[in-house]
Amino acid sequence: MTAPTPAGLLARLAPLGPYFAVATTPPPDAASYRPLTALPGAAFDDWTARVGARLGTGAGRVAASTVHLGHVARLWSLALGAVALGGGVPDLGPDRLRFTLSPEGAPSLWADEPTARPADEEPVPALHTLLTAHLAPLHAHLRTRYGLSPHTLRGNTASALTGTVRVLLDRVPEAPRNPGPLAARLLSTPDLGDNGTYLYDPDLGVAYRRNSCCLYYRTPRGTLCGDCVLHGARGRRG
Repeated sequence: MTAPTPAGLLARLAPLGPYFAVATTPPPDAASYRPLTALPGAAFDDWTARVGARLGTGAGRVAASTVHLGHVARLWSLALGAVALGGGVPDLGPDRLRFTLSPEGAPSLWADEPTARPADEEPVPALHTLLTAHLAPLHAHLRTRYGLSPHTLRGNTASALTGTVRVLLDRVPEAPRNPGPLAARLLSTPDLGDNGTYLYDPDLGVAYRRNSCCLYYRTPRGTLCGDCVLHGARGRRG
């Protein structure tokens, strides 16, 4: 049986939801897409302004954290999702992955003719390297431009990972590679460790409580996320 191509694996992820969607052939509006290497800076500020207008928060810390959390969730969904389906870590570095935004700030992604690491290669180091390539320059911008702390950014990254695992376990329960133990190993790395409590049970699924807050509760209609540190706290401080 012929092994699925990276593009084929990514196409199989798309029905799981918008966070798992990426075009692998040029879209009709290809000229509007920018490489993710351009994201840290004015491109992220534009994205934050659009989301802040939709949320009613303005283009500040709350909107920036919301954009960051969603962006990282999309990166985890594509990378970990491909591994869960039996493939290798896809080469979706910031120089290979392109994006465009709707007027409301909803992103669309495009990776033209993607490649991947070998399926039998240990995935955790490659997943860590891939996310670091995306997030190291972006986190520097978020710290200096929006005052988001490294603690919040690492918490968002860990929370996005556990959310991805929940979706995969729910919608692809018989996946060739179980994402639950992979997440446990990723959450033990220096960049993501000590940001929350992660529990995985093959019968019960995933539980996670982060040690920080993404600030979404500060939106006009916001509530606490399910894994927020503020659950049970007397005050609400981000």
